[in-house]
Amino acid sequence: MHPIRTKAAAVIAVVMFQANVAAAHDLVKMTIGQRGNWDTSITHLGDRAGIFNRHGLQLEMIYTSGSGETLQPVIAGGVDLGLAVGTLGAIAAYAKGAPVRIIAAQATGAADYWYAKNPSIKTLKDTNEHTIAYSTNGSSTHSVVRAFLDEFKLTAKPQATGNPSATLTAVMTDQVDVGWASPPFGLKEMEEGKIHLVARATDATLVRGQTIRVLVANADVLAKRKDVIERFMKAYRESIDYMYSSSPQVIADYAEFARVSEPMAKRVRDEFFRKGLVNPDQIHGLDSLMSEAVNLKFIPAPLSKEQTAELIQILPRK
Repeated sequence: MHPIRTKAAAVIAVVMFQANVAAAHDLVKMTIGQRGNWDTSITHLGDRAGIFNRHGLQLEMIYTSGSGETLQPVIAGGVDLGLAVGTLGAIAAYAKGAPVRIIAAQATGAADYWYAKNPSIKTLKDTNEHTIAYSTNGSSTHSVVRAFLDEFKLTAKPQATGNPSATLTAVMTDQVDVGWASPPFGLKEMEEGKIHLVARATDATLVRGQTIRVLVANADVLAKRKDVIERFMKAYRESIDYMYSSSPQVIADYAEFARVSEPMAKRVRDEFFRKGLVNPDQIHGLDSLMSEAVNLKFIPAPLSKEQTAELIQILPRK
């Protein structure tokens, strides 16, 4: 056979082999809040490292501006999973009859912070009568802002601004007074003195030691594709271990993904996101979360023990 034809045949064989391998993998569709945050990059970094592939999974990742946008496709059955959904938003959706199930914790505590350009806004008390940002309705940042208002008796005006990039633009153009972000977003501007810190999410009692974001599955998907979801969670846990390993590749991949320098990428992980923050195995502070859900009017009354058991179905390590 002619050498060129031989080479072409070999290329075609490789492509066909790869296509067959991909076809043999189970597709998992998911929405993910806030592209570029360290804690929402777990599936991206694990996928880049081949971890999900080793578990026979092909991922379709759709990034959103917050929990409201993340949760709706899960409820509608358009995707299998929703990642980084505000816990109170998930509880509220379930209480209204939505087919959602919490299968893992996503963030316990939070690295989110609020900032201002206006030098007169230095603390939360200074936000009275000013606008204060959150991502989308039902998101964890929405919960935190409502907690700020309730706990500190503020008269600030909450305003949905979408993702951190859009929020920063809104602050810098005076469309909103106090913005929100999660590292690495805003750190460069803060170092340059363009904005300054006003509050951290952990200033609210609601956040400290509580799981404020979760992974959710469509109830029908969980029932019919449990083996696939279990393999997904195994790969998800392995991805977290990889992200906190000494591998320089994970820092390089995250820096490229978040469009920051490698030193900044390493700083984001080491300074703002301890490994315990992304531990998926336990929902922390459930009693206080349920009380906050009622107090902040996400639900009219606490879920019963039976309802809670149906909603929260943490898939154990194997």
